[in-house]
Amino acid sequence: MKIIITGATGMIGEGILLASLAHPNITEVLMVNRRASPLKHPKLSELIIKDFTDLAAYSTQLTGYDGCFYCAGISSFGMNEQKYNFITFYTTIMFAKELAHFNSDMVFFYLSGVYADSSENGKIMWARIKGKTENALKELHFKATYSFRPGFIIPLKAQKNVRLIYKGLNLIYPFVFPNKTLTYDEIGTALMRTLTLGYNKNILEIEDLKLIARQSKRYK
Repeated sequence: MKIIITGATGMIGEGILLASLAHPNITEVLMVNRRASPLKHPKLSELIIKDFTDLAAYSTQLTGYDGCFYCAGISSFGMNEQKYNFITFYTTIMFAKELAHFNSDMVFFYLSGVYADSSENGKIMWARIKGKTENALKELHFKATYSFRPGFIIPLKAQKNVRLIYKGLNLIYPFVFPNKTLTYDEIGTALMRTLTLGYNKNILEIEDLKLIARQSKRYK
C-alpha cells in the first residue's frame, strides 16, 4: 500500500510515520511537508508544499495513493478562533477536497483530539472546530474517512520531535492511566488494519484503537 502523511515534523505525525515505515504492508510513504525533514528511508519520499489549500500544481505527485494520515495541525493555545479555524478546519478541508479529487479510492485519516465536539455547539473553541472538521470530512468523496482521537501516546525511542513535558509525563501517565494510553505500535497496527479492512465507526476513540490493534494481532 502507498500512503501520504502530513505533519510528520510534529510529535504524533513523526510517530505514525515511523510506525508506517516499519509496517510490512506499506510499500511507499510520501511526506507532504511545509519544510524539509532530515529523515531518510528506502520507502520514504518527500514533497514540499507551502500552501496546503492549493494542490493544483501537485496533482501528479499526489495521485495513486491508498491512504492519507493527516496529522498536520497546531495547538489552540494563545490563538484566536478565526486563526485556529483557518488552520484546523479550512486548511484541512481544502487539502482533503483536492486529495479526494486525485484519489477517489483513498481512505483518509484525520488526527483529531480526545473530547472533540461533534455537536459543534460546545463552549470549548478547539473542540468545536475539531468536531466541525470531523463532520465535514465525512461528506467528502473518499472511499472512507476516519477521525482518530488518540489521547496520550508513549513516544518511540527513535523520535526526535518530543516535547519535554511528554518525556516527563511518560514516566507517570501510562502507569496511572493505562486505559487512556496508547503505544505507536497500537496506533500503527490499528490504522493499518482499518485502512485495509475498514471499521464500523468513523470516530476512532482510544478504546477503538486498542480493540482494533488487539484484533489485528489475534488474526495474524
